[in-house]
Amino acid sequence: MEANKDTAVAKFTEKGYNCCQAVACTYCEKFGVKEEDVFRLTEGFGLGMGGLMDTCGAVTGMFLVISLANSAGDMEQPRLTKMDTYAKIREAAKLFKEKKGSVYCRDLKTENGQQPLLCCTKCVETAADLIDRMEW
Repeated sequence: MEANKDTAVAKFTEKGYNCCQAVACTYCEKFGVKEEDVFRLTEGFGLGMGGLMDTCGAVTGMFLVISLANSAGDMEQPRLTKMDTYAKIREAAKLFKEKKGSVYCRDLKTENGQQPLLCCTKCVETAADLIDRMEW
């Protein structure tokens, strides 16, 4: 598979996408959704959910991509793949936490930690790398 982490990082560092947008928009073409729509939908999820410093936006973007990839999209049977998707999200969160120490923006961007831009870039890279390593 293509190095999506490089694409996600470029969207974040060069194009000015927020961390969630950078991760989620990287996979639009693969899953047949319009990047403009995903860009708009994810605008408020940067900086840990709109600046609240809660769940990391890169992690949220990763969760969105996992949902998009794993959901059956069956609105008549909405529970068809839901538990499997939840399990994949929990596993991805566990792996992200093992690599970065937390899934929370407030923990990742501490005064004593990495500089914010570098920290966020690494989170975007890690989230895209984990998506690429998942088995669908």
